[in-house]
Amino acid sequence: MKMPAPNTPLLVDRDALAAHRARVRSDALFLHHAAVDEVQDRLSLVNKTFTAPAVVTPFAGVWADVLPGARLVADDEVLDLPVGGHDLVVHAMGLHWANDPVGQLIQCRRALRPDGLVLVICLGGQTLHQLRAALGQAEIEVKGGLSPRVAPMGELRELGALLQRAGLALPVADSVPLTAEYRDLSHLMRDLRDMGETNALGARVRHATPRAVFERAEALYRDHFANAAGRLPATFELVCLTGWSPDESQPKPLRPGSAQARLADALQTKETKLSD
Repeated sequence: MKMPAPNTPLLVDRDALAAHRARVRSDALFLHHAAVDEVQDRLSLVNKTFTAPAVVTPFAGVWADVLPGARLVADDEVLDLPVGGHDLVVHAMGLHWANDPVGQLIQCRRALRPDGLVLVICLGGQTLHQLRAALGQAEIEVKGGLSPRVAPMGELRELGALLQRAGLALPVADSVPLTAEYRDLSHLMRDLRDMGETNALGARVRHATPRAVFERAEALYRDHFANAAGRLPATFELVCLTGWSPDESQPKPLRPGSAQARLADALQTKETKLSD
């Protein structure tokens, strides 16, 4: 995989991300356990038995007993996956922190045997939209400008397009929104810290944020998003991407003009020409 030039600014500070992940609490990884459930559900719908799985994950302990015999691989910039070594690669909850998400998917595809499956679970663009809106408005009001605080996670359509860019066949993308509720903003921020999902952007502000920013952000959060019980909802969008390594056995679209029957006949209706 081609790595960025030495002077190219990186979106994610991987050293900061590693430091955040080193401080996680195992009981705070509810998103990763939700990802496990999604992967198991989706694999149960695939009419194929996988014998050489691999899981790319920042938290191997979560996946240790999920797929028997699976190789557990850290979500580094360069993945420790042998070319053609697997028939299933699960990329679990790490793509939203990748500096090169297309490169990650290309590495997964190269690790697949023909007609192998890549299954990705990551956070999507609707994640923490309430927090992003409240913090952004608060910082504008208090400091007169914005700074990077929440990672710019991809929207569903954008993430789905990455599958084709990576050379995967039969791409499918969908999402599952999850909502957690918090007493206050500090409760939410503490939960994000405990799950290793706090700000690790390369362009993040390195000095302390004034307390007034967070006080105003909480007021805005409550004004616009608090539920009837006075708690603060936080959305986490789990995006699921699936794609297959190309193989001759896979279904292919018909060539234009090769159809043997007319749609109008099947619908028992009269075909009319479009006006010029």
